[in-house]
Amino acid sequence: MTPAQAEATERETNIDRPWVTIVWDDPVNLMHYVTYIFQKLFGYSKAKATDLMMQVHSEGKAVVSSGSRDKMENDVRKLHAAGLWATMQRDDS
Repeated sequence: MTPAQAEATERETNIDRPWVTIVWDDPVNLMHYVTYIFQKLFGYSKAKATDLMMQVHSEGKAVVSSGSRDKMENDVRKLHAAGLWATMQRDDS
């Protein structure tokens, strides 16, 4: 494979990978509030929202949504407006 082919393959791979929104643990927001925000913004059930909140609490972060870059930018804006610490990146998997 030539360097140009390798670069083209890398670009194609990056285009195919979805974006994800990550919520990070913080010392400010209460667990109940984070669960509520996940339910309100993403329509998650209380059980799913609680599982994600516990992942944020115990592991320091959790992926809460995935999709197009535009959608993830919007999700990050909404989470910031709710006072949560969120970032977006290409999916690692």
